[in-house]
Amino acid sequence: MPYIRMKCWPKDEAVKKEFVEKLNALLLDTWGCSQQGVSISIEEVAKEDWEEQVVKKEILPNIDKMMIVSGEKKY
Repeated sequence: MPYIRMKCWPKDEAVKKEFVEKLNALLLDTWGCSQQGVSISIEEVAKEDWEEQVVKKEILPNIDKMMIVSGEKKY
């Protein structure tokens, strides 16, 4: 714990690795977990498929659990 699953438009490998390294460090510093407890995945979704595959299937059905939606903080 924790497990973070991020969906995004395609990015190059260097950007993804930099992001994951920074996110990993933030988890260790802020969440207080051990490195062995961290799992992070990045799943790329084509821009033209975003609305159907992510917004309609994942964001809207889980809107009550979202912390930020379209840039707006929900906390």
